Amino acid sequence: MGPLEGLRVLDASQMLAGPLCGMRLGDFGADVIKIEPPLTGEWTRTHPFANAHVGGHTTAFLGLNRNKRSVALNLKDADEREAFYRLVETSDVFIQNWRVGTADRLGVGYEDLRRINPRLVYCSISGYGESGPYVDRPGQDLIIQGYSGSMFSVGAEADPPLPGAIWAADAMTAYQAGMAILAALHARERTEVGQKVEVSMLAVVLDAQSQELVTYLNLGTLPERPDAASAHAYVTAPYGVYRTSDGWMTLAQAPLDMLGEALNDDRLRVMTKWSDGMDRRSEVVEILNELLPQKPTADWLAVLDEHKLWAGPVYTYADLAADPHVVETGMFTSIEQADVGELRMPAPPVRFSLTPASVRLPPPRLGEHNDEILSELVDENRHAPHEPAITEGAT
Repeated sequence: MGPLEGLRVLDASQMLAGPLCGMRLGDFGADVIKIEPPLTGEWTRTHPFANAHVGGHTTAFLGLNRNKRSVALNLKDADEREAFYRLVETSDVFIQNWRVGTADRLGVGYEDLRRINPRLVYCSISGYGESGPYVDRPGQDLIIQGYSGSMFSVGAEADPPLPGAIWAADAMTAYQAGMAILAALHARERTEVGQKVEVSMLAVVLDAQSQELVTYLNLGTLPERPDAASAHAYVTAPYGVYRTSDGWMTLAQAPLDMLGEALNDDRLRVMTKWSDGMDRRSEVVEILNELLPQKPTADWLAVLDEHKLWAGPVYTYADLAADPHVVETGMFTSIEQADVGELRMPAPPVRFSLTPASVRLPPPRLGEHNDEILSELVDENRHAPHEPAITEGAT
């Protein structure tokens, strides 16, 4: 049984950050009930990623919704909202990432649900928080990246602002939300009451740039992208991506004189100061762009590993799926899905020695578990309602 066995989570979120948070809690053993509108279901059911479908389901939905049961409820309907309230009575966590104000208009805001179940941990995910000038602006990964300043930390001076290929703002927000939920549940052990947890995507991405922002806020030093592309404008050369004779490779920070020994290049051997990596970045990159295309990636990695310098290959997804470490350590898993057959996906990334994470349920069809979940509302032996005791002074 997973470490969160016995917890019930109501996941009314959509798109990426909220559903990923809910899925991870499900991986850790929680009973996650996905609350979806009838007919269309959650947004990613009808808005495919790369127009891709498997067994009639969008891969976007399949990738973020395993280990959940689906109940389709129209929260605008009084009777169906009442059924939702009854689920709240026996739940520990509620997650939503609607536009600020939507939950209150539906009658499922924090104060509404707190009156029903004071022990509930209510997680609200938004782009910019629940107050301030941007409260009504759309919060989406690319837009948040633009606000965050991070697009000027990558590439060359002549390049436009460069976004990241990974949905990092969404994913980091999901994990921050998960940690915040677990912290609130731990606090509940002392106080006997839940609380509201607010997670701002923009604040999360600023937090992820603590090193960069401490540098700027205290010294006024902006990232200066060199003439040749770098992987991070604040980080010394050779930090970047380089072409080899058969592909691409990465090089992280390294003492340039040691790199010169490894590559047998006198121009690098004389760069003995750490500051040379910043002061002479363009020169270093030009030297590497001359040397590294002369041999295959594997040959360079063997040389650099021998000198204990940090480097690696640049994979395609095909390379990644065939990598011996990825295969041997089980970083991909699969589960049977009725419409798909064997559905392959990344495995849970966290391991526990006593209470392992697991993939127990495939991503659900819309409303697949309506009868099962709603019947549990009258099964008091299965989920007895909480009897919260609000401690003196608690809010």
